[in-house]
Amino acid sequence: MTPSLRQLKEAKTALEEPLFAGLSGDAEVSFEFFPPKSEKMAGTLWDSILTLAPLAPRFVSVTYGAGGSTRERTHATVARIVQETDIPAAAHLTCVDASRDEIRQVAEAYWNIGVRHIVALRGDPPEIGQAFQPHPDGYASAAELVVGLKDIAPFEISVAAYPETHPEAGCAQDDLDNLKRKLDAGATRAITQFFFRPDAYFRFRDAAAANNIDAELVPGILPVSNVAQTRKFAGLCGAKIPGWMDDLFEGLDDRPSARQLVAATISSEMCRRLYAGGVRQFHFYTLNRAELSYAICHLLGRRPQAGSMI
Repeated sequence: MTPSLRQLKEAKTALEEPLFAGLSGDAEVSFEFFPPKSEKMAGTLWDSILTLAPLAPRFVSVTYGAGGSTRERTHATVARIVQETDIPAAAHLTCVDASRDEIRQVAEAYWNIGVRHIVALRGDPPEIGQAFQPHPDGYASAAELVVGLKDIAPFEISVAAYPETHPEAGCAQDDLDNLKRKLDAGATRAITQFFFRPDAYFRFRDAAAANNIDAELVPGILPVSNVAQTRKFAGLCGAKIPGWMDDLFEGLDDRPSARQLVAATISSEMCRRLYAGGVRQFHFYTLNRAELSYAICHLLGRRPQAGSMI
């Protein structure tokens, strides 16, 4: 059966059968965390990692604050994942306020503790509203950073992609051209910024293919439980929040359990539609909470894997 016929069959099944019935469990997943700011937050983070570990993620990544503001905590978190679990760990690295020598030192330290995967990003300025200014002795773009990292060690490298166009891009084509530069520089895959309409991803995937981009374009999934917080994130990255999402969360400010159910429903249904369109890799922005991501993976047929131990 050709891929197009398989996708039509999937679409027909998604429309006519119970939405999550009979999925084979072939979806692959990865998870993103941020470094904790306190001992209590560190406990929550580690509990989340242990909850998600049995799903045998392809990797888990740990973010890196603007201007290297979380460098030590990111390194400590990644090191613990490497030392205490079997999960492949990916460390974020940005160009912001760092020289090439400083980035080399950080990358070499990661390599020396066993990290083989870097999420390479240009990064956001330390203060919202500022324009990005490269370090005088640093990298001016994520594409340059990818080249530099490949010169340091044979890292697997993921980069960012923007289905609804990066806010600083002149147009969607400029954004695609930038993505292609990053992939041509040696990146393995792109992980997209979050979005809430499957068609935004599918249009982006088609446009990327038309521009001879054939690398993995892994959709980034943000399970939403706080619309105000999500709106802030969206404003920084160009993601669009549909009006119907506001309507669904209206009146639930004081009902956290109901918010969780609505959030899981929204994200899982979107993932099911992505799956029907041929997507088999998903990257979850967990915000250091496991339950929503775990529930969505479960609905997609992803179950604890034999031998997947911490």
